[in-house]
Amino acid sequence: MSVTTTTHLNFRGTAREALDYYQSVFGGTTVAVTYQDAGAVRDDSEADWVMWGQVTGADGFHIMAYDVPSQLPWNQGENPFFVSVRSADSDEISTLWGKLAQGSTIVSPLQPAQWAPLYGMLTDRFGITWVLDVAAPYNG
Repeated sequence: MSVTTTTHLNFRGTAREALDYYQSVFGGTTVAVTYQDAGAVRDDSEADWVMWGQVTGADGFHIMAYDVPSQLPWNQGENPFFVSVRSADSDEISTLWGKLAQGSTIVSPLQPAQWAPLYGMLTDRFGITWVLDVAAPYNG
C-alpha cells in the first residue's frame, strides 16, 4: 500500500490558467477535467471550469487544482488549498478517513463518486480541509 499527499489549490475560474502556468514552469503533463466533462454542470457559465486538474512531472512534481463552483463559499485568503490524500487501496483510505473524521466537519461523506471508487472531503478541528480518494485513471 502507498499513500501520497498532494497540494490541491483552489481557484474560482482560473484553475486552467494556473495549471498551464505551473506546467510551463515545472514541465510534465497536465490533465484538466471540466464540470461539463464530468457531467456535473450546475451553472452553465461554469461548464468549462476545472472540476479536477493536475500537473505531474516525471521528476515527482505533482500539484492539483480546481475551480470552486459559485454555489460554494470561497475566499482565496481562507481556503486556497486542500491536502489531498490518495491511495489505490479502498481499505487504506477508509481507515485514514475514520481516523481523520473524528472531531471533523464532513464536507462530503466518503463514498463512491463518478470519478473515483471512493471520495470524501472534511475539515479537521484545526481548520485544514482534507480530500481523501481512491485513485482512478482518467479515461477522458
